[in-house]
Amino acid sequence: MSPLPEDRDPSIAVTRPRPGHADLTGALKYDHADVRNVLERSSARETAVRVAVGAVARQVLAEFGIRVGGYVSGIGGVSVPIPLQPLDDLWLAAAGSELFCCDLSFDEPMKKAIDAAKLSGDTLGGVIEVQVTGCPPGLGSYTHWDRKLDARLAMALMSIQAIKGVEVGMGFGVAGLPGSRVHDEIFHDAARMKDGAVTAYFRQTNNAGGIEGGMTNGEPITVRAAMKPIPTLYRPLRSVDMSTHEPFEAAVERSDTCAVPAALVVGEAVVAIEILTAFLEKFGGDSLIEIRRNFLGYCQQIRHA
Repeated sequence: MSPLPEDRDPSIAVTRPRPGHADLTGALKYDHADVRNVLERSSARETAVRVAVGAVARQVLAEFGIRVGGYVSGIGGVSVPIPLQPLDDLWLAAAGSELFCCDLSFDEPMKKAIDAAKLSGDTLGGVIEVQVTGCPPGLGSYTHWDRKLDARLAMALMSIQAIKGVEVGMGFGVAGLPGSRVHDEIFHDAARMKDGAVTAYFRQTNNAGGIEGGMTNGEPITVRAAMKPIPTLYRPLRSVDMSTHEPFEAAVERSDTCAVPAALVVGEAVVAIEILTAFLEKFGGDSLIEIRRNFLGYCQQIRHA
């Protein structure tokens, strides 16, 4: 991988790109003869930095009562019906699961699916869900296309390696239902503020996933991401050798059978980063004291709306 041609050994170059990976397209784009130059830079190892930054973001958000959590809701076709329990209980259950599943009774079926895939040299994808509680209404924007919070969350999640789909709230489910069964009706109860609510407005359902018009509406934010199976298979798929153009089996790199639980950790981190970014855009200052003053002033403003 040396930038100097004379330091490279062409005899150990990786020239058999893997289907589903950045290998071939990256090599074509940057004129590489060795796809290792691509696979090392496109690796999910990059997400370690985002997880570290996300940990700091979560600490700052916690200062203002905003929390981020999540769970794995499916692996390899084993889907988990989400129990009707408070998010705190679901997050606690997920923390006690080796696969971060919010229903421990599904741990074993998921493990068996992973073991079966490993024995056959295959890989599995799945679905992760991330939630954010405590956000005040108004984070994001309805006037700036590039500041719409749902768009930014979708971008952040889609930027995680192997994520191929993102939903907010009901997601694709809204396409098959009439508006009367999709939109969350609005209610007002001043008594809610005695229990610490920021505003008297509330919704009894949350099909919108906490975001309307690109802004938080005060309900929990709910996003879902689908992860494809990892492209490196120990039973390789067919490919073409870039040096000879002959058909071969794809190269085999060290790989996991399933990385969905790890993707949840990254997903929570990137969501926390985007939420904090939107929070600081609205309430930012040079110290926590100043940010808190701005935040409390806004809360006081909307309490009387």
